[in-house]
Amino acid sequence: MEGIEKIKAAREILKCSIEKSRKLGVEISDRCWRLESFEQRLDFLATALRNLSCKCTLYKMSGYDVDRVIGPADSIVKIFDVICELEKTLSTDDVSDDVLAYVTTVKWMEEALGLLTDNCKLVVSWLETSSCNSSVVESWYVVNVNKCLSIVRESQATEERFRAKGGVLMTALDKVEIELVSMLRDIEPLSVPLPDVIQKMQAVIERLGVNHRVDKCMSIYVEVRSSNVRKALEELDLEYLEEISLTEFDSVLSVEPHIDQWAKHLEFVVKHLLDTEHRLCVEVFRKAAFKDGCMDCFARVANQSGIHSFIKFGNTITKGKKEAIKLLKLLDMFASLNKLRSDFNRLFSGRACGEIQTQTRDLIKKVVNGTCEIFWELSLQVELQRPTSPPVDGSVPRLVNFVVEYCNQLLEDEYWSTLIQVVEIHQGWNHESFEKGLLLNEMQNIVTVLGLNIETWAKRHEDTSLSYLFLMNNHWHLCKYTRGTKLGELMGDEWITSQEEYMEYYETLYLKESWEKLLALLSEEGLVLFPGGRAIDRQVVKKRLNEFTEAFDEIYKKQSNWELCDKGLRWRVCQLVLHVVVPSYSNYLEKYMPSIAFEVSSTADQHIKYTAKTLRNMITSLFEPKVGKYDSSTKCTELSVKINNSFVTNQLSSTPAAA
Repeated sequence: MEGIEKIKAAREILKCSIEKSRKLGVEISDRCWRLESFEQRLDFLATALRNLSCKCTLYKMSGYDVDRVIGPADSIVKIFDVICELEKTLSTDDVSDDVLAYVTTVKWMEEALGLLTDNCKLVVSWLETSSCNSSVVESWYVVNVNKCLSIVRESQATEERFRAKGGVLMTALDKVEIELVSMLRDIEPLSVPLPDVIQKMQAVIERLGVNHRVDKCMSIYVEVRSSNVRKALEELDLEYLEEISLTEFDSVLSVEPHIDQWAKHLEFVVKHLLDTEHRLCVEVFRKAAFKDGCMDCFARVANQSGIHSFIKFGNTITKGKKEAIKLLKLLDMFASLNKLRSDFNRLFSGRACGEIQTQTRDLIKKVVNGTCEIFWELSLQVELQRPTSPPVDGSVPRLVNFVVEYCNQLLEDEYWSTLIQVVEIHQGWNHESFEKGLLLNEMQNIVTVLGLNIETWAKRHEDTSLSYLFLMNNHWHLCKYTRGTKLGELMGDEWITSQEEYMEYYETLYLKESWEKLLALLSEEGLVLFPGGRAIDRQVVKKRLNEFTEAFDEIYKKQSNWELCDKGLRWRVCQLVLHVVVPSYSNYLEKYMPSIAFEVSSTADQHIKYTAKTLRNMITSLFEPKVGKYDSSTKCTELSVKINNSFVTNQLSSTPAAA
């Protein structure tokens, strides 16, 4: 069945081709008949003018100079023969077979028609003068002159007919336009054609320009090349450029992946697609007649290709909520735009690209202003989080973790150099002197304000031991995650050492406030029944063990919900607690309860709840992070990975209530 359908389709195509051939044959036959008829009349013209010349000489008629028009009249006949041959070629040849040859034929036709018209004007002028100056005696002369005048005037109208709609020349030029569309469409978006293709297009465009089709030619170019570029862009999936919308209350985190895409896609469009189109445009329109319109043509291609969508997306991002993450994204955007600065200046120079220039400058201004506005408010936004409550488990607040990671990332060479450049530009716009030290001082100020937050939050813990653990936790975090980093270099070795000393100081206070108090419950005072004797009051021993156990359980239950986010600190503190508690407890059991040794069996004294080993296991299990919570010992390179969206959108934003 499929084969039959193909045969039917082929048959229909053949029928259409035959019908077109038949119509073309009729048209050619009709045109040939008219040409033959007109050629006969031209032959009459040449013969008549020669007879007029002979008779004027015979009757000795002076003042008419018939000989002077014989040459142009002969030329009319010869030129018309050439036009007939050229018309046949233009009507039957396929432009795509040999574009240069076809365009050359069109040029010859134009020149032939011009010569025909000029010669006809000369002959008509002489015949009109001769007809007006004739007397009645010379009526035979007037009749012949008027007949010749009619033929020449009809010949003179040939160029007008050929250039009219449907005329030979117009039809040929239409075919050339169609071939131009085909050539432009066949050039791939990312490739500049070979010189021979450029040469063909130049010849076609030059011919169309000579025939007052400059605007039409450029419209064709823009439409086809823009269409090709848009098709290439469809593969990039750029719907996000138009779909994304942000207000001053929306976080850029919701569109963060698209910002990274935007930078890559913009670079591809400018450095590859539009750069290729610019080179192609310059090559094709480098002829003097088109140089003025070359940039206008490219600008129209760029506009219709979607460059404005990229600028619009950038403007959308600048409208988003003022927050720390947005600062990094704005720096990314500025770096991308700055990387393409020379390309923008080269591609979009001149008056034709004025709109693109204006929109780009406006976008850069918004990016620079937005970046500086957020940066100079960072320390204030950290301070605005001070009224919030600290974590109930004594762990490192996410703000602390975030600020340390954020500052380290901002101080990385790529971001820091871009920030310096942006601030310098902003200071220049405001006619203010730029000092790099101002930026460094602001970064130090952010950390200083964060430290004040930590001290304030610690005081909000009602449990003194928890307050000390909280301070120990945070100073350890500041020490560990700034040492060897850009932020650590900025703050200095003395500051890092002070954080470590603070951690050790609060560590000591924490042990004294909690675990060391247990040792007083294992006092040996009053255990001997008689002075100087060895008898032990077992009831007192059991009572004190019960009191120790109850106190231990209370501390353990409370501190089981506390966290030390760093694995190293967790191990260190557990070892210190073990050193304080377990040896004393073990010695006490060995000395006063030797019957149970180190194991509690079913037959052992029920007053002994824990062995030394049990205490060791329990203590070493303390301070573990809860499942699902972040661990500051696990560093992530991407802030958006480590900090969940709800936190980032609420921290370091321009709204204090976001805390």
